[in-house]
Amino acid sequence: MILNRRHFIGTGLATGAVLAAPTVWGQAKPRVVVIGGGAGGATAARYLAKDSDGALNVTLVEANPVYTTCFFSNLHLGGIRAFDSLQHGYDRIGAGVTVVHDLATAVDRAARTVTLRGGQVLAYDRLVLSPGIDFKDGSVPGWTVEHAEVMPHAYKAGPQTQLLKAMVQAMPQGGTFAMIAPPNPYRCPPGPYERISMIAHLLKAGNPTAKILILDPKEKFSKQALFEEAWGKYYDGMVDWISPEFGGGAVEVRPDTMEVVIEGQAQKVDVCNVIPGQIAGKIAALAGVTDDSGWAPVDPATMQARADATVYVLGDSSAQGDMPKSGFSANSQAKVASMTIRGELLGSKVFAAKYSNTCWSLLAPDDAVKVGASYEPTPEKIASVESFISATGEDAALRKATYDESLGWYAGITADMFG
Repeated sequence: MILNRRHFIGTGLATGAVLAAPTVWGQAKPRVVVIGGGAGGATAARYLAKDSDGALNVTLVEANPVYTTCFFSNLHLGGIRAFDSLQHGYDRIGAGVTVVHDLATAVDRAARTVTLRGGQVLAYDRLVLSPGIDFKDGSVPGWTVEHAEVMPHAYKAGPQTQLLKAMVQAMPQGGTFAMIAPPNPYRCPPGPYERISMIAHLLKAGNPTAKILILDPKEKFSKQALFEEAWGKYYDGMVDWISPEFGGGAVEVRPDTMEVVIEGQAQKVDVCNVIPGQIAGKIAALAGVTDDSGWAPVDPATMQARADATVYVLGDSSAQGDMPKSGFSANSQAKVASMTIRGELLGSKVFAAKYSNTCWSLLAPDDAVKVGASYEPTPEKIASVESFISATGEDAALRKATYDESLGWYAGITADMFG
């Protein structure tokens, strides 16, 4: 199936609800506050507003005035996509959504209020949390967020993306780039390895004798056979993946001396990309909806937090089952949650939840692969019911068609999020 802008937006309409007569709430409209303006939050806010025909008071709280997509940011690192093509403002998000550019600092679930850094207090009848990820303290010995200007994570797109690219471009000839890969679970499972492919592409053009080390705490990773095939084909001899068996899981970093320490042996590197362990965005913990894992368990049929049915948690922050933490997943979950909220607050029709996801990865110019699935809720989790993945050895025409499909998806999801 080829995804394009028209098809993608159309799939969202399939989960929409035909409004019934609104529930009587006195003079005030029911209030929905959405925290986080990414693939989950922006989609939820738009669908809540447009599909309720103005019957809901929808407020989107997002600290950043411009959203930079994490998806496709690796293509910027590879020199294939301009940085400004990743950036999107909220001015087109549509009528019925009030956008507040501030940081949510507290949630009082008993009072149903959200407090913002600037002092504003927002009351809600339903709360949607889609704050993305934060980083787990101490997951990489020697590294804290304060070291991100020396050893960037670039796993929250924006200035960190630009910093990492500048560092790669400034590497000496024959220099060494090291990535500390994250442990499971984390945002975008194929993301670190697409990043390696794109950085290898950039280095091949201007620094072909450079070396890339991947220090990985995982025994295997998403699309491994596809990535390893591509590294051998396009970047032969440049990329070394070091698994836990060979020390990839016992790594320390020394930002002051730009060293990585592998099983006690220090090695000097020129650039070090540290992608630490991850947890739900901080506001989810402050709201009291996360568990000991650091993620927020949700009802698979609705995306309601297990801890509080008036709170919904979308995307990366949720612990929902089989769906990967991706922009596509967050967008899909947002449509289910917004439909459920409209049903609760306005009495509109609620259909059975269905979810989908596809993750594309660019290996080299015009050579992309994908993995994905469709999902349905069970009592325990969101479960995969049908899946697919690109095959090794595919011909160039199919790989280019896969890349073109990813471009159509990007245009479609950003239109779905921002109008």
